[in-house]
Amino acid sequence: MALVNEHFLKLPDNYLFDDIAKKINAFKVMRPKADVISLGIGDVTQPLCPAVIEAMHRATDEMGNPASFHGYGPEQGYDFLREAILKNDFLSRGIHLDIDEIFVNDGAKSDTGNIQELIRWDNSIGVTDPIYPVYIDSNVMIGRAGTVENGRWSNVIYLPCTAENGFLPQIPEDRHVDVIYLCYPNNPTGTVISKQELRKWVNYALKNDTLIFFDAAYQAYIQDDDIPHSIYEIRGAKRCAIEFHSYSKTAGFTGLRCGYTIVPKDLTAATLDGNRIALNPLWYRRQCTKFNGASYISQRAAEAIYTPEGKEQVKQIIDYYMQNARRMLTTLRSLGYECYGGENAPYIWMRTPNGCSSWQFFEQLLYGANVVCTPGIGFGPAGENYIRFTAFGSHESTAEALERIANWSIG
Repeated sequence: MALVNEHFLKLPDNYLFDDIAKKINAFKVMRPKADVISLGIGDVTQPLCPAVIEAMHRATDEMGNPASFHGYGPEQGYDFLREAILKNDFLSRGIHLDIDEIFVNDGAKSDTGNIQELIRWDNSIGVTDPIYPVYIDSNVMIGRAGTVENGRWSNVIYLPCTAENGFLPQIPEDRHVDVIYLCYPNNPTGTVISKQELRKWVNYALKNDTLIFFDAAYQAYIQDDDIPHSIYEIRGAKRCAIEFHSYSKTAGFTGLRCGYTIVPKDLTAATLDGNRIALNPLWYRRQCTKFNGASYISQRAAEAIYTPEGKEQVKQIIDYYMQNARRMLTTLRSLGYECYGGENAPYIWMRTPNGCSSWQFFEQLLYGANVVCTPGIGFGPAGENYIRFTAFGSHESTAEALERIANWSIG
């Protein structure tokens, strides 16, 4: 008899954004003529930049020619892309990596979910709260998270990030944590971490033999020069951290799928008998077994964003979304809402008024203004009484949504 992995049965019935979609569909059934504007889902709206399109056309032509056709590629990614990553994302910031420490993937979501396979099921994990749901759900699937009660998993150490503590998680000095997830710029709060604060986490990890999973998917949106783009800007981080990058929001690759993960060769974890095992070759072995590599066309497209014209075009796209973020912050604050983020990230984190619950405010905004947000409680217990807005809409739809919110709020 085949037995099911019962840890899957512990997961919530639906993924957060499935729940949102169902509520929107129910609303549209009731009000079929309503024009709903979504500021909730973190999907991009601007098309791929010309440099990327041109690179894809060239790659497609190569795939149609027997002399330049590409079949299975290297699981780690083609050297042309990894070399571009090394030069532009790391050497330009004084970070020295080996090309074999870079693993190209089909988007950061896959690797942030799969990376937990490298560690034993009984490792303790700590997460900033609120948090991207994939981090916890992937640990639930392996049996590491325990059981859930009142929205909290019994074996997960929550590190609250709220307005009261400046959205900076407190280092768990009173307990040992084997693995800690950090995401900066943060999804969902849109807040960032300084080098001084990030150095505290690296020092904690080195002192306590803790592994950090650092999600840098939104680093391209950082506007302030003193905010770190990579955890490897901190001395010693290559001995304690794995880092994830994405082209999804950086260059509009949500439908194209490409990103990369850094697993330093200096990074090790222990066996029960105390031997130190390098994680880089383990991840390589895992990828060779379970992943056939991102497509050649996607990797040529990613390479193009590092060309001079690609860099300028991607910067224009990021500036476009950040204009939305600035407008959202200004408008929402003028209406009396308490808002955070939006300055170095494409997310606005807003406290719901008068202690209104996240889902209650979601429905009030949907039915009152026909605008969609994301309930903060979907990102963890500390997300209650907050909602998230994204800046990924068009200028026109964002302006219309803000006008609706203003009229609804004042009315």
